[in-house]
Amino acid sequence: MKTAASASGPLASQVDHLVVVAASLAEGVQWCEDLLGITPGPGGEHGLMGTHNRLVPVTSALFPRTYLEIIAIHSGAPCARAEGAKRWFDMDDRELQLRLDKNGPQLAHFVASTTQAQAGVRALARLGLERGEVLPASRMTPQGLLEWQITVRHDGQRLFYGTLPTLIQWGAVHPTPGMAPSGITLQALQAQHPRPEVLRAAYAAIGLTDVEVMQGPPNLIATLQTPRGLLTLESRGI
Repeated sequence: MKTAASASGPLASQVDHLVVVAASLAEGVQWCEDLLGITPGPGGEHGLMGTHNRLVPVTSALFPRTYLEIIAIHSGAPCARAEGAKRWFDMDDRELQLRLDKNGPQLAHFVASTTQAQAGVRALARLGLERGEVLPASRMTPQGLLEWQITVRHDGQRLFYGTLPTLIQWGAVHPTPGMAPSGITLQALQAQHPRPEVLRAAYAAIGLTDVEVMQGPPNLIATLQTPRGLLTLESRGI
């Protein structure tokens, strides 16, 4: 008997966006201007999570629909999830917040897009990895309503120090075509972890092939071509 996933074809996913977390969105914008040499494009607010963002397209031949998200907790906008549920990307984690206060904005995670988010969650669960519930989300843009489904654990954890991607399934519209060119391109994304075999198995389960996995201390390494030359962003175990 065919399962729902097999009936829809094999699972496949690709890098959708890099997540740079900041203590405030103003700090995130300044970080982008100082380090990348550009002002990030507009983003929006996420009422469910009490966060807001700014976006930078980093599309390239290897990563054709990829952007960089600078995200921060929106002061005065509480998380609207059920009582006890945390924001996405470990943003309520006190240790993460202290790191951001001390060191400034930092690459912390990445999100992988798929057309079968629920099947991806089930595939990871078979490996003993709880990726979280698939939640509907949306925000208004000048081009209209942007809608997606995204995996978020009740505790908000990223897992594997941010190297196990959150899964996203976009609606009819992906945001990158509406972004102004940035002059920045993603050249490579590497994930480093003490248990690379587990991470490789997880990537295989969701059909993710465009991220290299290496053994070593936890780290997510993004190589960007920028107007200022080649630049590397690292999570360094955050």
